[in-house]
Amino acid sequence: MKKSILGLLVLSGLLMADFVRDDVKDVVNDTTTCLMWQDDNASKSVTKTWQESIDYCEAMDFAGYADWRLPNFNELYSIGDRSKVNPAIKDAFVNVSSSNYWSSTTRVNATYLAWYVHFYYGDDDYNHKIDNRYVRCVRDGQ
Repeated sequence: MKKSILGLLVLSGLLMADFVRDDVKDVVNDTTTCLMWQDDNASKSVTKTWQESIDYCEAMDFAGYADWRLPNFNELYSIGDRSKVNPAIKDAFVNVSSSNYWSSTTRVNATYLAWYVHFYYGDDDYNHKIDNRYVRCVRDGQ
């Protein structure tokens, strides 16, 4: 019985450990989606317009990789933890501003707007693409 309970606890811990931080590379790996997230000091300090954010991520050579991009809305929203406040983001992320981060997703009925996630509460909204927001890049892992 004790082995069964211990095995269940270990298994549930592995299933919940979707986000794993790599302190050497300053990235967070999502073991479920295989996405790799930028999590260095720039993640909590760099702000840009929407187009500048796209260009910034696509030009980034970081952690030994040069295939970074601005995450789409669903990807960015997935790293939020709405059971927490200030910041409302998964625990593996240590470099975060409790503010607005751009996604690459344009609002369908108003293409001058793009979606962002606000990591104070983990909620979302859209804003003018010419406004400055924080940037966190992502790449497809292996």
